Amino acid sequence: MSPSIPQDASAAVLKPSEPVSDDAVTVQGPNFDEPQTLDTLLGSYERIGFQANSLGRAIDIVNKMRRWRLSDEPIPEDETEERSDPEFRARTRCTIFLGYTSNLISSGLREVILYLVKHKHVACIVTTAGGIEEDFIKCLGKTYLADFSLDGAELRRRGMNRIGNLIVPNENYCKFEDWLLPILDTMLAEQKESGDVWTPSSFIRRLGKEINNDESVYYWAYKNDIPVFCPALTDGSIGDMIYFHSFRSPGLVLDIVGDIRALNELARKSIKAGMIVLGGGVCKHQIANALLMRNGADYAVYINTGQEFDGSDSGARPDEAVSWGKIRIGSESVKVFADATLVFPLLVAATFAQDVPAP
Repeated sequence: MSPSIPQDASAAVLKPSEPVSDDAVTVQGPNFDEPQTLDTLLGSYERIGFQANSLGRAIDIVNKMRRWRLSDEPIPEDETEERSDPEFRARTRCTIFLGYTSNLISSGLREVILYLVKHKHVACIVTTAGGIEEDFIKCLGKTYLADFSLDGAELRRRGMNRIGNLIVPNENYCKFEDWLLPILDTMLAEQKESGDVWTPSSFIRRLGKEINNDESVYYWAYKNDIPVFCPALTDGSIGDMIYFHSFRSPGLVLDIVGDIRALNELARKSIKAGMIVLGGGVCKHQIANALLMRNGADYAVYINTGQEFDGSDSGARPDEAVSWGKIRIGSESVKVFADATLVFPLLVAATFAQDVPAP
C-alpha cells in the first residue's frame, strides 16, 4: 500500500487563495513580436512591476501636472470674481517646481533640463551651487566622459577633476574665475550705487543674462523669467570666487531672506502645485518645505537612489513628507528608485516632449 501524502505538508503547500477582484491589474511586459514605439514601450512600464511600474506611475502623474487647468475644477459657490472668470480658469496651470542636484547639470541631463526651461514647462527651479556653476562652466569649456575607477592622486597631479565617470579639466574653473570676477565687481558697484542688495536668485538671473549663450539653462531661465533658487549658493566654485573677491573688494551681499520669502510665496499662492525632484539633499527639502506653506504639494515625483533606513530626508519616500504637511493627504505621488540619468530622459520623452510637433 503506497503511503498517503502528509496532510500537514499538503495543507501548507496547497493553501487555497481568496478570489482576486475583477479590477486587479495583471503583470504583463511589452510584446516585441509587435512593432514598438517609444510611447508604446513606456506605456507598458505600468504593468511590468518593480521600478518600471514606478516610472510608469511617474509618467502618469507628470502628465496630470502638465495638463491640469483650473477650468477642470467645479467653481465653488464662494469663489472670487477673478477665479470665476472663464479665461482666468483656462490659463491657470499647475505650478511645477523642479529640483535637481549639481551632478545632473554636469551630466547630459543638462540638455534635458534646458529643454524644460527653454519651453517654459516648469515655473521654478531649486538646485545646489554646482547645479548653477557647472552650467556656466560648460559654456566656457567641455566636460568629458571618463571612468569611475580613475586614480584620484594621478588626476590631481594632472589638474583633472572627477565627477563620477566624468572629467572636468581644472582649467575650466580658471576660465570661470576670469569670467565671473569682473561681473562681481560690477554687481558690487551697482549694489553700492542703488543701496539694494542681491539675493541668490537675482545673482543667478544676472549670470544668466551675462552668459548670453543659448546652451545655458540659466540663460533661458533669464529669458523666460523663471526664478532659480539656490539656498547653498556658496557651496562650490561660486563660493570660492566670492571668497576670493571678498578680500580684493569686500562688501557684496547676498540676502537669503529675500529668496526664502519669494520661494515660499510662490508656493503659497499656487492654486495647484507639483514637484519633480531629481536626487536629494537641499533641493529636495527646500521645495517640499516651501510647499508646506500651502499645506503640501498636489503632485510629487521623486527620482533618486537614496534609502530611508538612515532617516535622511534624501532617502525618504513621499509618505514621510505627507506626515509633515509637505505633500497633501490624498495627493498623487511616487518615488522611482533609480539613477535619474537613466529614467528622467524617458519620463520627459513621455510627457513634456509630447508637445513637440511632428516633423
